[in-house]
Amino acid sequence: MLRPRNICALLIALACVVSGTVLLAGCATTSGRETASSDLDVILAGNQRTAADRARDAFRHPKETLLFFGIRPSTRVLQVWPESGWYTKIIAPLVHARGRYYAGVIAAGPHDRFQAARLARYRRLLGSRPDLYGRVKVVPFPLNGGDVLQPGSVNMVLSFSDLHEWMALGDAQQALATIYRVLAPGGVFGVVDNRANAGVPQDPRARTGYVGQGYAIRMIEAAGFRLVATSEVNANPKDTKNYPAGVWTLPPDYRLGKANRARYAAIGESDRFTLRFIKPGGG
Repeated sequence: MLRPRNICALLIALACVVSGTVLLAGCATTSGRETASSDLDVILAGNQRTAADRARDAFRHPKETLLFFGIRPSTRVLQVWPESGWYTKIIAPLVHARGRYYAGVIAAGPHDRFQAARLARYRRLLGSRPDLYGRVKVVPFPLNGGDVLQPGSVNMVLSFSDLHEWMALGDAQQALATIYRVLAPGGVFGVVDNRANAGVPQDPRARTGYVGQGYAIRMIEAAGFRLVATSEVNANPKDTKNYPAGVWTLPPDYRLGKANRARYAAIGESDRFTLRFIKPGGG
């Protein structure tokens, strides 16, 4: 029996004989995903990640999520608001050699000590491992609809739990417009956020931290994107979404401190939708 790698080699040889490109393209797609998958296995086990990082894998499913979005080692990817560094430690090493990782950070005002300190911690993280993060480019991500990079300069933008924050600030449409411009036609916009219970009227400011999946899709499509796939990889049916301090009651925030902590730990992190959009026009 031929192994998949041998089959790929055979198809390439046949393509050379018949001057066909379809077989080559199909083989490259398969090997690209396989390469990303194997690279992610190595990265997720790497010593750049702490025990606390790994403890969240059971809820955030980074490998499955990133493969669903279609990331490859050659991807030019912008992550919006990555300052905790959790996904930076995974994505930046993956694309270090062949792609590019842009960190679209919160632009701190001159008197915003919290954001300034957060950005300083993030830059220290990047400086701690130049072999992994040395090619990361930090850029401010504006919430006024301005450009984060040259239009069409990346082929993937990723947002993890940002949509409800943009809504809280009243800046969701401006942020989405920025993302739409920076994506090349055919580029992917991957979104993960806390999912509200179906049928619950949506608070436009998302004060509980939850967003209806249908509401999110309509909002993002209104900005010009097209939904192409959904995934339940980050679903959590234990999340009842009716907590005193909203989604921040759950781990990792535990905003209520020790109150009912064991109960909230047993629920785990929030139920999340995972959506893949494209910017139309890629052919």
